[in-house]
Amino acid sequence: MAGGVREVLTLQLGHFAGFVGAHWWNQQDAALCAPTDAKEPPGELSPDVLYRAGRTPHGQETYTPRLILMDLKGSLSSLKQEGGLYSDRQLDASIAWQGKLTTHKEELCPKNPYYLQDLQSAEGVLSSDGIWRVKSIPNVKGPPPFTTATAPKPHVPTEGSIRVWSDFLNVHLHPRSICMIQKYNHDGEAGRLEAFGQGESILKEPRYLEELEDRLHFYLEECDYLQGFQILCDLHNGFSGVGAKATELLQDEYSGRGIITWGLLPGPYSLGEPQKNIYRLLNTAFGLVHMSAHSSLVCPLSLGGSLGLRPEPPVTFPHLRYDAALPFHCGAILATALDTLTVPYRLRSSPVSMVHLADTLNFSGKKVVTAAATIPFPLVPGQSLPDALVQLGGAAAWTPLSACGDPSGTCCFAQSVVLRGVDRAYHTSQLVPGTPLPSPLHACTAGEDVLAQYLQQQQPRVRSSAHLLLAPCQVTPPYPCLFSPSLSRHGLVLDGPPSGAAVESIPVLGALCSSSTLSRTLGDLARDLGKLDVRRWASFMDAGLEQGDLEEALQELGSLAQCYQGADSLAN
Repeated sequence: MAGGVREVLTLQLGHFAGFVGAHWWNQQDAALCAPTDAKEPPGELSPDVLYRAGRTPHGQETYTPRLILMDLKGSLSSLKQEGGLYSDRQLDASIAWQGKLTTHKEELCPKNPYYLQDLQSAEGVLSSDGIWRVKSIPNVKGPPPFTTATAPKPHVPTEGSIRVWSDFLNVHLHPRSICMIQKYNHDGEAGRLEAFGQGESILKEPRYLEELEDRLHFYLEECDYLQGFQILCDLHNGFSGVGAKATELLQDEYSGRGIITWGLLPGPYSLGEPQKNIYRLLNTAFGLVHMSAHSSLVCPLSLGGSLGLRPEPPVTFPHLRYDAALPFHCGAILATALDTLTVPYRLRSSPVSMVHLADTLNFSGKKVVTAAATIPFPLVPGQSLPDALVQLGGAAAWTPLSACGDPSGTCCFAQSVVLRGVDRAYHTSQLVPGTPLPSPLHACTAGEDVLAQYLQQQQPRVRSSAHLLLAPCQVTPPYPCLFSPSLSRHGLVLDGPPSGAAVESIPVLGALCSSSTLSRTLGDLARDLGKLDVRRWASFMDAGLEQGDLEEALQELGSLAQCYQGADSLAN
């Protein structure tokens, strides 16, 4: 397809998905209003892939995420379900009923000082310089110009003030974005969406199915070149069932479009909660089986070390200090990884479609992939890319993000790698001509060749695609302060005293990989599942599942695991 934007519709299913999604959309808007030179060409990433232009009933132009979001009652805090950009004419209309009226009021949730949803501007974001920028959208597609208006200084949220993801979302949403599931509660021990079968049953109810279909039709009817759907879905609770039914619906109704599903799990779990751990295992197993059957590609994402019953410590990053028990922290890191991993199908020029990306990674039935990242990519000021990659070493130096254990000693079938945030002046060697070259990377004459050569050295004869971008990841407030004081404002590793400046952007290296480690991981998951006495978990099975469903899931997990066997012979 020549010309035109390849639109993507995002589905965000679940409360932890809400934390990841809120950080994700905050980062997208921060990138939109990042300062650029007027003489520079348009950015490398096209915001129109994820965003839609619109107009309020009052004629104000808007630019909002192309997003359908599902969560439980009690998860919105002070955020209005209909958003703040468009007035609902039906709700605003005069009441025709002339009889007696009774008014019921609920106590309003307290608003956080950095909460931007209810500002009276038509549309806007807070930039890194503390200026509220109201976006005026032109009639043609493309990134919007900005006009400035004074606004208060940005506030960095404290961990104690964050209860739900909507507490720190600073992006306006379209009224068609939020779909609340009123029959289950976010808070409390009663009325929880705990089991896969419960989630499946939600989209079997006409009320919720019709609501989802109406929202899909609303967004998709205005797309010219829809490339597909990206789904951010909780994998550990009943939303895994919602995601399974949603992917099935999308595959049936929109055949040929890409469906890339990110199965999200919070940090490590406690052994002191056996029922929650068993439910977590069951939901994860059923979710992976069903979503991989209906998706182009599925990638579990977690900072935990294991998908199974045996708990493992959370992953660590050399230059990050985070609390794995806080969704606010975990969501920020996973969103930063996603912002890099999804680059191929968001490029402005020469984009890789979602279908093509999936086909590159999922040959021979390999529908599940793993993710890894280096956050931030360790670059010293003035250091060249060849020097940094030689210092980084092999793939084991990357941090795994799919709860599949240590990847060392495993083989890779195919990979998609993105490096972003390296200044063009340092893409190639800075050595004086005639100086002996420390490695073949230093002989390359273009940054893309440096990255490709590095991947070839680390994974010989592995099918690889690589992208090198100038634009870094934006980590301005309300992104949490997770970074080591040894980093500069732009995320570079200082070799001197700390600068004291807040980190605003970082270079990131991310990779999706079809790896033999999944043979062990999926096999272990199947063995843990096979050891369960399902009669002890009758409440889970009562949620619409039967013994035959468990046996089928075990078989499917075993089949998926077998797809990744024989790695040595295939890779060599």
